Amino acid sequence: MAEGSATPLQHVSLSASAAKRIAELKAQEQVPKASLRLTVSGGGCSGFQYGFSFDEARHDDDLVFERDGVALVIDTTSLELVGGSEIDFVEDLMGASFQVRNPQAASSCGCGKSFAIG
Repeated sequence: MAEGSATPLQHVSLSASAAKRIAELKAQEQVPKASLRLTVSGGGCSGFQYGFSFDEARHDDDLVFERDGVALVIDTTSLELVGGSEIDFVEDLMGASFQVRNPQAASSCGCGKSFAIG
């Protein structure tokens, strides 16, 4: 993708809270060279589900989004379903988790890990 040609649906952002938590988890897991990988797969209670994992590999179809020294990696197929999203890390009475604020999701499950496109 040429610089300057990205549309909002070709971008994913990390909140400051998410970037901080990713850095903490990388230190805890002792994976300093890893990026957080976001994938979307079929399944879940709403049609698609988000997956997060640490990954040191980069593939030809990966796009990298950075904030505060940490990287989020997403393959182009997953980006089609999460483009325009913000990845946040939230701690509340229900617990702590990464949340995807996906403007493309027509509906989502109460678990926050599953969504449908409308």
